[in-house]
Amino acid sequence: MQGHFANRKFIIGGAVLLVAIAFIIKLSILQLINPKYKLSANSNTRQRQTEYPARGKILDRYNNVLVYNEAAYDLMVLPRQVVAFDSLEMCEMLEIDHNELVQRLARARDYSTSRPSLLLGRISGEQYAELQEKLFKYPGFYIQGRAQRAYQKKVASHVLGYVGEAGLGDLRQDSYYAVGDYLGASGIEKEYEDMLRGKKGVSYYMVDVHGRVQGSYEQAKYDTLPVHGQDITTTLDVELQAYGEQLMKHKKGSIVVIEPQTGEILTLVSSPSYELSSLIGRQRSESFASLQTDTLDPLFNRATMSRYAPGSIFKIVQALIGLELGVINVSTGFACNKDLIGCHNHPEATDVKKAIQFSCNPYFYEVYKRIIQPRKFSSIFRDSEAGIQVWRDHVLSFGLGTQLQVDLPNIKAGFIPDAAFYDKWYGHRRWAFSTIYSNSNGQGEVESVPIQIANLAAIIANRGYYIVPHFVKAIEGESQIPDIYHERKYTTVRPSYFDISVEAMYDVVWEPFGTGRRARVPNVSVCGKTGTVENVHGEDHSGFFAFAPMDDPKIAIAVYVENAGSGGEWAAPIASLMIEKYLTKEVSQTEKEKRILEKALY
Repeated sequence: MQGHFANRKFIIGGAVLLVAIAFIIKLSILQLINPKYKLSANSNTRQRQTEYPARGKILDRYNNVLVYNEAAYDLMVLPRQVVAFDSLEMCEMLEIDHNELVQRLARARDYSTSRPSLLLGRISGEQYAELQEKLFKYPGFYIQGRAQRAYQKKVASHVLGYVGEAGLGDLRQDSYYAVGDYLGASGIEKEYEDMLRGKKGVSYYMVDVHGRVQGSYEQAKYDTLPVHGQDITTTLDVELQAYGEQLMKHKKGSIVVIEPQTGEILTLVSSPSYELSSLIGRQRSESFASLQTDTLDPLFNRATMSRYAPGSIFKIVQALIGLELGVINVSTGFACNKDLIGCHNHPEATDVKKAIQFSCNPYFYEVYKRIIQPRKFSSIFRDSEAGIQVWRDHVLSFGLGTQLQVDLPNIKAGFIPDAAFYDKWYGHRRWAFSTIYSNSNGQGEVESVPIQIANLAAIIANRGYYIVPHFVKAIEGESQIPDIYHERKYTTVRPSYFDISVEAMYDVVWEPFGTGRRARVPNVSVCGKTGTVENVHGEDHSGFFAFAPMDDPKIAIAVYVENAGSGGEWAAPIASLMIEKYLTKEVSQTEKEKRILEKALY
């Protein structure tokens, strides 16, 4: 029995010894090997400062700098080091009232007493100089340099986007960000945030009891350098962009210009717009609040988010689908029967080309009827149910009713109705062509987004395919842009039918009774189509899409001017000027230009 207890004594002693050895090893690792804990142990004598990287620049297609960085300063606070100080003097230096200072300090303490917080961002150079001289009187406060965005020209606000302070959701979603950090909040700044932001570094400094920096901590042994963000070269043509914004001044609407063969977006204008410079610095909050309450909604990107009925532009899609399905051929003619649907006066549409040229509503009423009710079933309801699905599948292949994978946030998809939609609205098989015939002419429930219509112009220019519209042309340090921006996406309509549409669009602009004569450009074979978009809340919207030249197209464009009437009145001449500006680098149509520039539509 005694031997048994003796053995137990050795076992217990051995276990205690092993635990002791484990603790000694762990403590050695923490104190001698792992710098993280060594730094923590010295937290009373050192200060950790984040070193922010320079954000990547944004350039246009010709390497003109659009967005760059300039020096800015933030006043930081480490609450646990703050002692009694002259708050009135600090308020005078910072040009804030006492209550605001108290609230900012309280927020910093609530966040953490031992970690730095942003007290006041983007202080002016004068404030920075004054603070530098007097900061020794304010333990716990220090100035941190960082870069803020600056803009070479006042253009492309909706494309470039702005930078804003990281919110609570951003902090929870990505541990990279800390309170007071900034990130891309819209446009390219947001879409390419991971590349533009770079990588933060960190520096450690020795400080005295008053928080004054005495030098680097252990010869900068634990410091890391920031890595600057990658530059983004965009597809934008800054001069064309600026000209488009000039033409759209005092007008509500959008212009989208695409290079058909590449899908590169040359210009994207949303009007009215705003100045990106108003959303940096101390005035940001006030400016942002003002923009949000502006009844003209300048923050809203009409080119990518406005959903309009495409109007008569959609007739070209109807014609192509009708040809593909064989419900019409190139020589099919229909009478302009205004008892079916209203129309303007024009010569007889004796074939599909003339129907597009004259924009004949009854013609496309008949085409759509043959598509939706192909007489495959005895029941018109079942026939329409099957017909609309076939029609919709073809329409979707043109990039309509789908969210194009454009490299901007918040791209809308538009809407192309299906059988399920009408079943929910009218009841299962309680609707037929006669219920939905307004779709025939691009009205009814069909909705599109301006960037989709510019892409549609590119599809016809390319005779049946498109490359997803995009803004990225090159990324610093990357061998190529994403594959999706190289791939051709073909429609379900055979390429041979597109020549008919191209010829018809040429006739719209150049032949008698064509509705797009104001889109003519001297010595340039412009092909286009007008679209008058019905608007229940006021004057109709003016729409136009086009490409040029007819052979080997270099530009595709869509223009929408809200509450401006017919497509040929305002949208077509704006497109004409943009086409000439891009192809010839100058504008010869001075009277047309003067008329557009002097017209205010809001």
